[in-house]
Amino acid sequence: MNSFYVSGGRLRSTIFRKLEEWQSCDQAVLIELDPVKNQSRRCVEYVSPPEVRPDELPALLFKSATLRGNQLYTCTSTEVLVYDVPSFRLQHFISLPCFNDLHHVYPTQRGTLLVVVTGLDMVVEVTMEGSVVQEWSVLGEDPWARFSRQTDYRKIPTTKPHRSHPNHAFELDQEVWVTRLQQRDAICLSKPGPRIDIAIQRPHDGYVFGDRIYFTTVDGHIVMANRKTLQVEETIDLNQMSGQSGQVLGWCRGVLPLDERWLWVGFTRVRPTKFVENVSWIKNGQSQRHKPSHVALYDLQSKRCEQEIELEPHGIGVAFSLLPVPMPETSPVEPAYNQSGRATSL
Repeated sequence: MNSFYVSGGRLRSTIFRKLEEWQSCDQAVLIELDPVKNQSRRCVEYVSPPEVRPDELPALLFKSATLRGNQLYTCTSTEVLVYDVPSFRLQHFISLPCFNDLHHVYPTQRGTLLVVVTGLDMVVEVTMEGSVVQEWSVLGEDPWARFSRQTDYRKIPTTKPHRSHPNHAFELDQEVWVTRLQQRDAICLSKPGPRIDIAIQRPHDGYVFGDRIYFTTVDGHIVMANRKTLQVEETIDLNQMSGQSGQVLGWCRGVLPLDERWLWVGFTRVRPTKFVENVSWIKNGQSQRHKPSHVALYDLQSKRCEQEIELEPHGIGVAFSLLPVPMPETSPVEPAYNQSGRATSL
C-alpha cells in the first residue's frame, strides 16, 4: 500500500459569522493521497440533498468509513452511502428520520450495517434496503426514552450536548461493539457486560488490527487493547513523538496501522467551540499553537514522527477515516514502505 484514502470535508468559508462545529463544512470529500509526491486525486465530492439535511448551514462531510473488499461504506451526518471501489460509483443510499450526526457505518458479517447515530446516543442495525433490524442505546436505556420516533432528526442541526457521544462501531466474534467518548470506553452492545476501559482520554476510532484493537483518543494517544482479554496492553502518546513541544496536534480520529511498527494517524485543526468541555484536554499555553489538519506517519519502534502532510491544500479541513487503497489482485505488490518508513512509490 502506497497511497490511502482520506475521508472528511471542505471547510465552509465565511467572514460574517462564527460557525459552530456542525456548520463547519460545505462539501463532503474523499481523496486518494500519495504520500511520496504529496499529491492527491478527488475520488468523491458530495453534497447531501436538501430533503435529508438541516435547512441552514448544514454539516456536509464524510464521517468515519469502512472498506470491505471493493465496497466503501461511509456516512454523512444524515446518510449512509456505499461506493464501489475504485470506480466510486454510488451503489446504495440510506437515510432514515432517526439519522442525526452519524459518525460511522460498519458492515457486519450478517450482511447488515451498523450505523452509529451519535446525535441520539444510539447504534442502529439496518439492512441494505434501509429496514431497521435492531436499535441499541449506548447508555443501556430505552433508545427512545429521550427522543421521539415522530421527529425527523435529519432536519435538526444538533442535539448537543450528548450524554455519551458514541463514535465508532466494530465487531469482535460477531458481537457488536462501540466506542463512547464521554465514558472513555468501548462496550459490547449485543452482549451487555464486556467493556474496554480507555481511561487516559476520550476515545474516537476503534480499529481491529490482528490480535489488537487500536483506539485513538482525541488528545493524540493510541491505546492498544488485546481483542481476547479486552485489556489495554500499550498506550502511546503521539504528542511526545512530534518533536514540537507544547503544540496541539489536533483533534485525533482516524488511524491506519501498516504493521506493528508503522501507522498513519489523522488530525483535524482544533477550532473554537461553545462546548469547552470537549476540548478541556488542551493544556494551558497550547491554545494558540494549533497545527493544521494533517496526517502523520509514526514509527512506533523508534518513537518518532517520520512524515507529516497537511490536508487543507488537498481540500480536506476536517478529517475522519484513513483507509488503505486496495491493490489489484493480479498485480504484484511491492513493499509500500522502506526501512525509514517513507513510501517508496505509488
